[in-house]
Amino acid sequence: MKIAARTVAEFHYTLTDDAGTVIDSSRGSEPLAYLHGGGNIVPGLEKAMEGKTKGDAFKVDVSAEEGYGPRIEALLQTAPRSMFPDDMAPEVGMQFQAESNMGPVMVTVMAVEGDTVTLDGNHALAGQALHFDVEVVSVRDATIEEMQHGHAHGAGGHHH
Repeated sequence: MKIAARTVAEFHYTLTDDAGTVIDSSRGSEPLAYLHGGGNIVPGLEKAMEGKTKGDAFKVDVSAEEGYGPRIEALLQTAPRSMFPDDMAPEVGMQFQAESNMGPVMVTVMAVEGDTVTLDGNHALAGQALHFDVEVVSVRDATIEEMQHGHAHGAGGHHH
């Protein structure tokens, strides 16, 4: 069976940056399962998965535009320290969910200088090319429930 719309594929991957540094990998743990066409993985990788079958192994380079998008400088903002709860000391690298005019967004603390905290709402991999080394583990038809929910369900059904 080939990976196409309305199929669920499981795959192992290793993700590296331009320097070859490993950013993430599923190897040594469970493969990643996704509903093809559901927008569950970055567009460039999903396009490369199309038509692949169980056992296929390949490498694909995904541009920033087909990955997590370009960095948007407007998502880098400063906030007064007083906006944080008294029991929360912001530290560089800390991530949390914040409310924006477009709904909840994950932000990362980039700097803390005196009473000013610099926050970045960009995805950590925005603006970067992504290099995937992929092995397709399985391909199956998606269930009606998976198609309704827009994502793959693990063994034993969904857990949300």
